[in-house]
Amino acid sequence: MQDTTRANRTSRIAGFHKKTPRERLDLVAAFADLSESEVAHLAEFGNLAPDLADRLIENVVGTMNVPVGIATNMRIDGEDVLIPMATEESSVVAAVCNAARQVYEDGFTTSVSGNLMIAQVQAVGVSDPHAARLRILEQREVLRALCDACDPVLVRLGGGLRDVEVRVLDSLSGPMVVTHLIVDTRDAMGANAVNTMAEAVAPHIAGWSGGRVYLRILSNLADRRLARAHAVWRTDAIGGPEVRDGIISAYHLAEADPYRAATHNKGIMNGIDAVVLATGNDTRAIEAGAHAYAARSGRYTSLTRYEVTASGDLSASIELPLAVGLVGGATKLHPTAQACLKILGATTAERLARIIAAVGLAQNFSALKALATTGIQKGHMALHAQNIAMMAGAVGEEIEAVARVLVEGHRVRLDVAQEVLAGIRRG
Repeated sequence: MQDTTRANRTSRIAGFHKKTPRERLDLVAAFADLSESEVAHLAEFGNLAPDLADRLIENVVGTMNVPVGIATNMRIDGEDVLIPMATEESSVVAAVCNAARQVYEDGFTTSVSGNLMIAQVQAVGVSDPHAARLRILEQREVLRALCDACDPVLVRLGGGLRDVEVRVLDSLSGPMVVTHLIVDTRDAMGANAVNTMAEAVAPHIAGWSGGRVYLRILSNLADRRLARAHAVWRTDAIGGPEVRDGIISAYHLAEADPYRAATHNKGIMNGIDAVVLATGNDTRAIEAGAHAYAARSGRYTSLTRYEVTASGDLSASIELPLAVGLVGGATKLHPTAQACLKILGATTAERLARIIAAVGLAQNFSALKALATTGIQKGHMALHAQNIAMMAGAVGEEIEAVARVLVEGHRVRLDVAQEVLAGIRRG
């Protein structure tokens, strides 16, 4: 049923984007009947200055503060690392800590394929698409000069156009000639750089192909920018062969079944997204690339692999696109992102990608081990119980007391928490 109190309100607010954050908030408060406490809460920008927030996105009225936790025990390529993770979900940080602790002696070994990003230029209405493909490829050096002229600083840092590929695709509207610009973006994620290059070469590709150019934009399937991590958990350290085999079986289900793979990979992204967000990188781009890569064979499957070594231990690995950067956008502007990068000690985009891949693998191991032993709910709900206690109105020492009763009774529910809290307060 429609809220009749809103029936005569309009979302068309002239000049809304020109107003200050507080002026916008006052208009929103009037529209939505926000209370004084709700307005005061939104007006508190936390550790992000209002003027900076107002420049990062449009129509700002407040911020959404997300907790930043630190995952410990991580040793990556022989170096101990503390991992800042920005997430609202309980048990995510703890899972990485636990997985890393069980493999701390040997740690994680990582690698990357490079910093290459792809920009696509789509030409349609081409009468001779296969010949057009060759005509475009013949202009490789012209394309290199056009692209490198777009970003002399990138070229000076060792980046720039590396290669050109041209594909002829059959589509619902007929053949398309799609040119890929392969660009080394160095320590930038690179979206702005490659998009600028794609737009610069578009008129030339239209002329060489004899067609019309429409889309000119990067691809988030950054399969020239893969990050990999590997670790071996000793069987006796994780609970024995039965636990190891349970983890292998859980992986086999994710490899074979997209219904399970979706949840399996979501768990991986719990860890990956938390580090991506903490460092001011683009979580949506990373998610899109990861899930597209998981379906690259034509069937959606696991981003990780689990095997048994010759000595009977559990070998785990992960490989996925991780187009992250250290310069540009929120990564460079957001003070929390800058602090998190300093905590990580990541001085190159490649190092950051390696760290993130290791976190994703650690997250996945913890989830599979829980599923193979006690079940995912035991550890998760023990942490979630505190959230339920706070939802029931518990404060201070009441939170821990209520949560303890919920966990011990195996009933982590809001109604139970309210009853327990009422009993505590009655004394």
